[in-house]
Amino acid sequence: MKLKVERGTLLKALAHVQSVAEKRNTIPILANVVLSARDAGAEGELVLTATDMEIAVLERIKADIARPGATTVPAAMLHEIVRKLPDGATVELSQAGTDAPLALRAGRFATSMNVLGVEDFPSMSTGTLPHRFVIQGAVLRALVDRTRFAISTEETRYYLNGIYLHVAAADAKSLGQGPMLRAVATDGHRLARVETELPEGAAEMPGVIIPRKTVLELRKLLDEIEDGVTVSLSETRIQFDVGDITLTSKLIDGTFPEYERVIPRDNASILRVGKRDFADAVSRVAAISQERSRPVKLALSKNLLVLSASSPDQGTASEELDEGRAQYDATPLEIGFQARYLNDITDQIDKDVEFAFSDGNAPTLVRDAGNPSALYVLMPMRV
Repeated sequence: MKLKVERGTLLKALAHVQSVAEKRNTIPILANVVLSARDAGAEGELVLTATDMEIAVLERIKADIARPGATTVPAAMLHEIVRKLPDGATVELSQAGTDAPLALRAGRFATSMNVLGVEDFPSMSTGTLPHRFVIQGAVLRALVDRTRFAISTEETRYYLNGIYLHVAAADAKSLGQGPMLRAVATDGHRLARVETELPEGAAEMPGVIIPRKTVLELRKLLDEIEDGVTVSLSETRIQFDVGDITLTSKLIDGTFPEYERVIPRDNASILRVGKRDFADAVSRVAAISQERSRPVKLALSKNLLVLSASSPDQGTASEELDEGRAQYDATPLEIGFQARYLNDITDQIDKDVEFAFSDGNAPTLVRDAGNPSALYVLMPMRV
């Protein structure tokens, strides 16, 4: 194998793949990236592949291929070396034979890296993916951003450790009237449900749970694309084609709970408040306590919201949002929520937040007043 590639192009691809490669494992080759040089010539292609056996990422970049071939080298080490090369450098990679070290040269810098054989690198490309649809990158990014904060990190309830993507019927406040593509995440304390119009080809897809790590890797890729993302899936595997990058992942083998049962339907006490006013007030009063789980209390009366928090060691804090900043015309109410959970939800809202309460002990429904595609459920804390 022998090739030349621009340092910036190679670095960008290595940044994508090295985060998937397992740095600590009992199978050494999982820490490596496959470098596969194809199509000899100035318009050749270098394909980089990494996997941890749960996720695989493949990226194609342009390279000047003098001699096709393939090998594997430690992903983190190669990324670090290329990262420290000067901007604009041309990286030359060459290998005399399949068992020989991989030589890297850039200007006057030279190094050689031990390799492992490509034949031992595992593949995740087995089986067909019968369901396929295209979704705009910005739309998929919104689905991920507005739900991922609610993914559970509790490993015992593994079926909550991801985003549930499925087809669902529209409800009364949905964007459309027909079936919708819906993303849901919950950790038992809060729930996020976001939907978009059903893409062509998605109607028959099974409901799938996309693992947390896959969600995080996918989100990194979505920052760099505005065009369509091709999604292919089966009941056990999902694949995202994002430009020149293919991300493949196993799905969580479990049953997502019947989340609709926890969404309140009859919460009639409505508070409407500006997102920025509310979020800033929550942050200020919560600063009195260093305990992440300490609640912020909301005391509501006609067009008045009083937020307060207290700490046995630090003291108390409160702030009022009066008429003009908070609209409420229902029975007076007191309810408490964890400050971090309130901020996680308000971060997803553009302008005005709408809270729908039943009483101080029941789940609260939260919506973006200007965006019917998303709703959130928040469990109260005792205050």
